[in-house]
Amino acid sequence: MSQGLPKPVLQLLSILVPAAAALVLWAAWLGWDQHRDVHPDGSTTGPYEAWQVIGLVLTLLAPVYWAASRRYCAGAVLGTTLGLTVAAYADWSDDSSGLFVIGVGLVMLGSLAATTIVSAVIASAKRDA
Repeated sequence: MSQGLPKPVLQLLSILVPAAAALVLWAAWLGWDQHRDVHPDGSTTGPYEAWQVIGLVLTLLAPVYWAASRRYCAGAVLGTTLGLTVAAYADWSDDSSGLFVIGVGLVMLGSLAATTIVSAVIASAKRDA
């Protein structure tokens, strides 16, 4: 009879795997693009393009699915939120205005809300299947 990993280890992994994945995926999708685009009229955009953020969100579905489908919804939510919040803080903390804190807070709240909804949908779909 195979024992597998103890439940506390699985719970910890359900937080650490999405957190690590969020950090790595942030670096892969957003970490390399640090320059704003200046348009001919003088306006600026960026540093990220929409396709980069969409790519980050879509690839984050894999670790969230991994944790939520195993009924570790709290780990999926907390791990992903933690990883994205730490990554945003590390990426934006060199802003001298101090307004980066608002952006980091919005990343935290947005990822918390989005991963809560996605995890609940995944767990519900897995339960019904």
